[in-house]
Amino acid sequence: MRYKFLFTIFVSFFIAIFLALGFWQLYRLNWKNSLIEEINSSLMNDPVKFEAQKIKNFQKIEFKGKIDNENLIYLYGLSDNGEPGFNIIKEIDIKGENFLINQGWIPRDLKGESFDLKQSEYFGITKLKSKKNYFKPNNDLSKNYWFKLDDIDLKKHTGKTFSPFIIFIQNGEQKNSFPIPKKISSDLPNNHLKYSLTWFSIAISILLIYLYFRKKNY
Repeated sequence: MRYKFLFTIFVSFFIAIFLALGFWQLYRLNWKNSLIEEINSSLMNDPVKFEAQKIKNFQKIEFKGKIDNENLIYLYGLSDNGEPGFNIIKEIDIKGENFLINQGWIPRDLKGESFDLKQSEYFGITKLKSKKNYFKPNNDLSKNYWFKLDDIDLKKHTGKTFSPFIIFIQNGEQKNSFPIPKKISSDLPNNHLKYSLTWFSIAISILLIYLYFRKKNY
């Protein structure tokens, strides 16, 4: 009898875990849908003059400032075709506040080339920096080879603290068609409903097997 009780607890534990995972994916689905709606709404608006105090995520802006074309950061990334290369990250001072701009993507063999920005005004889209990802390799500051824009490493590399928002330039001088500006869109992977149904299906399957076993052996 004690064996049957322990087995019931064991099965209930796993059913609870899979149900929790299913509900978590539903929560993520709601979050992702809200994010896509936020992006679409923002990208449909006309660009506004940049004001640091009113900055929002996925905001189309017109801005100007003092750009540092010397102290570059090479952030590893893939092109739209999956080719490895770097995103060129630069510092910009906008009315006394420090921001990072993403000038665009270049292939690896162009690392070290000059891609100066000299226009008086630019058009871009603001985006919050990605959350810290512990699965990405550590940055190699000595070789200027970055995998993540970590605040501590940025402080070591530049001696400055930056806004959590990055500005993705959508226009600018290009040399041999590079850098390629990063496209900001709402085309985000959204498989949370499928994941949720998978976890719920596993929970139901375990329950049905348990009920069959219980009916046959009790």
